[in-house]
Amino acid sequence: MAGFVHLALLAVLAATLYGPVYRQLTILGVFRHPAPLVIVEGQGYHKIADTMQCEDLHYWQPTNKIFTACEDSVLPRFKWFPPLANLEQPAVTSTGSIHVIDPKTMKSTRLAFENFSGPFVTHGIDVIQDPENPNAVYIFAVNHLPNPEFIQDGKDVPQARSQVELFHHVLESSTIEHVRSIHHPLIATPNDIYAESPNSFYVTNDHYYREGYKRLIEDIIPAAKWSSIIQVQIQDLKSKDAGKGIDASVALTGLHNNNGLGHGGSKDEMLIVSCLGGTLYRARPNSGNRTISIFDEIRAGGQIDNPTYYSDPYRTAADDASGYVLAGMARPIDLSKHHADPNAKDGAIVWYVRPKPGTSEDGEKSTEWESRVVFEDDGTLIRTASTALLVPSETKPGEGKKAWLFVTGFVSESVIAVEIDL
Repeated sequence: MAGFVHLALLAVLAATLYGPVYRQLTILGVFRHPAPLVIVEGQGYHKIADTMQCEDLHYWQPTNKIFTACEDSVLPRFKWFPPLANLEQPAVTSTGSIHVIDPKTMKSTRLAFENFSGPFVTHGIDVIQDPENPNAVYIFAVNHLPNPEFIQDGKDVPQARSQVELFHHVLESSTIEHVRSIHHPLIATPNDIYAESPNSFYVTNDHYYREGYKRLIEDIIPAAKWSSIIQVQIQDLKSKDAGKGIDASVALTGLHNNNGLGHGGSKDEMLIVSCLGGTLYRARPNSGNRTISIFDEIRAGGQIDNPTYYSDPYRTAADDASGYVLAGMARPIDLSKHHADPNAKDGAIVWYVRPKPGTSEDGEKSTEWESRVVFEDDGTLIRTASTALLVPSETKPGEGKKAWLFVTGFVSESVIAVEIDL
């Protein structure tokens, strides 16, 4: 009888855990084995030159350009990149760059730095309008610096001392000016940024632990909700000391592996991604008390990273292709063995999420969402996918809607663009 009771309890436990466990295995890509996407370059496909390991992309509609921060060579990231727990201290830290991609020419242009010489280990960025100049923008960018106080087998301090860089760029110019660096103890493992103004932004800490088995637990166990989002106020834009004039506080906790941030369909809609939780949270920042309120969540179907929103310029009441674009790895389960291997192969996948036809979308919560895969590759065209965004193609009356899908990865050799049907 006792054996039967134990068996029954195990059966109940298995039934209870089956759904969550199966979902997590799906997010990790255990059951996914993508095939290479066969595309001929120049025929609906472009490989953008000089765009190495550009983690994040931001489309600036007024100039029809894409901003991104990239590395200047491929190999250093496999030695030093704290977000992948690659912590082999470099003799010389690489200096990345800010690029502007033109969707018409499919070419990338580097912006020449003013008052900044690096080092610059790139990651997430955000772009916002200069409130005093409609022809200029501010760009916030994460920078993963080595900690000068760390000594191997010495002081008990983190190996990385990451911070945020603030730049100013006059649109269509060839330069970008460094405004100041931003460092605060609460900005520990920064990943991505949501900017409100030149003086105010939110930044994710994607992990609590920087390396080791506890970090691995954070990745694979949904209950390990130890990441956080920090709200930062800059009180002095002219300070040359990264730690001066900075006020930071915790805005949100309790999410699993919060990672990418983005701007949604409305002015105050914040997008938050639980990367290895496979969830997009629609939220709203509360400027009064510097917190964040979540009002909706969407599960795309796998691991996702930096979110973007596509606003359909040809939308009508009966046909609106606006929606969320979510990029991720096809098999993130492989990253633990591939993260320091420059020769490994990691597939990419992109979901497109929008309200189901016939369901209401009141600006806060849709009755139903539909999610479909618009791009998938085994790593032949692009290794990993951390951000994807859509740039509209010109649409004539009576023709189906198309857009250029730009995809980038944190260890990809270049940004790619693929024309897709919406």
